[in-house]
Amino acid sequence: MSHASTQALLARLNIALPILQAPMAGVSSPAMAAAVTAAGGLGALGLGAAGAEGARRMIAEFTARCTGPLNVNLFTHPAAQADAPREAAWISRLRPAFAAYGAEPPERLGEIYTSFLADDAMLALLLELRPAVVSLHFGLPDAKRLAALRGAGITLLATVTNLAEARLAEAAGIDALVAQGYEAGGHRGMFDPAAPDDRLGTLALTRLLATQTGLPVIAAGGIMDGAGISAALALGAAAAQLGTAYIGTAESLADAGYRAALFSEAAHHTVMTSAISGRPARSLANRFTALGAALDAAEIPAYPIAYDLGKALHIAAKAAGEPGYGAQWAGQGAPLARRMSAAALTRALAQELRPA
Repeated sequence: MSHASTQALLARLNIALPILQAPMAGVSSPAMAAAVTAAGGLGALGLGAAGAEGARRMIAEFTARCTGPLNVNLFTHPAAQADAPREAAWISRLRPAFAAYGAEPPERLGEIYTSFLADDAMLALLLELRPAVVSLHFGLPDAKRLAALRGAGITLLATVTNLAEARLAEAAGIDALVAQGYEAGGHRGMFDPAAPDDRLGTLALTRLLATQTGLPVIAAGGIMDGAGISAALALGAAAAQLGTAYIGTAESLADAGYRAALFSEAAHHTVMTSAISGRPARSLANRFTALGAALDAAEIPAYPIAYDLGKALHIAAKAAGEPGYGAQWAGQGAPLARRMSAAALTRALAQELRPA
């Protein structure tokens, strides 16, 4: 992509800077999103775990703080296939971890998130409120839903991890691609987590998509400063998306244990694990990733059923003073995280980008 394509994407998104804050469910807040947008980037909210009413409240808080554009992110995973024996075995497998903190695991597990693929209430809310941007993670919804969003004047982004997924997104009418490299924090955006993962890095994936597709590319994964954004733009990205860089900001919803881990030695040893949620996700090295390293992936229930137990274990351990079972998602650039406000970070990124 050229400088002209960057300008075209910025004009479409109605932002001044080629900086998108990643929509991190459980971490990005309306205050964070509003601060980033007000500073010239694109703020975002992760709504995959919020439900329609929770999403309405979060969007309302954003609009009370900022009149600029907002990106709302949705999970588009297939419905989980329940497997009672596997889930019972998983509960038993993690029972000793609960016992270490004087707690009992839940007797049964459930599908704690409704995918946008089946969430009509969320679709109705989006068509009512019409956020500027809707981004999709884990795949694509059906053509009817995409057409409805497009008809409401909403710009559509989709996370992709390889060229095949990018071509599916392009064919579906997606407006821009979020090229998620293997070094990115949080959940891999793979359309099919059971498929082989080529584990393409951000720079290789960005260049591949910039030369092999006709869509603007937003590079995501391992980018923490203006130099990283510049590198992505030089390889053809129209913009960059940063998540881990914003975890340590004042507006982040990350708890004290998560923040302490981010600014510790754990940041130098991020781990890709499925043990926490049931899908591959990159986390700071902690007690849960260590536990996951000793497990066979075949033992883990489907996403997000496994997450039901993962969240319960985190709550039990945290109540006993141990934060290391949290979903402390972070990318490989974590050691470069900074302590400042989201607005100050966005301004700093812009300043670092300018000389390049």
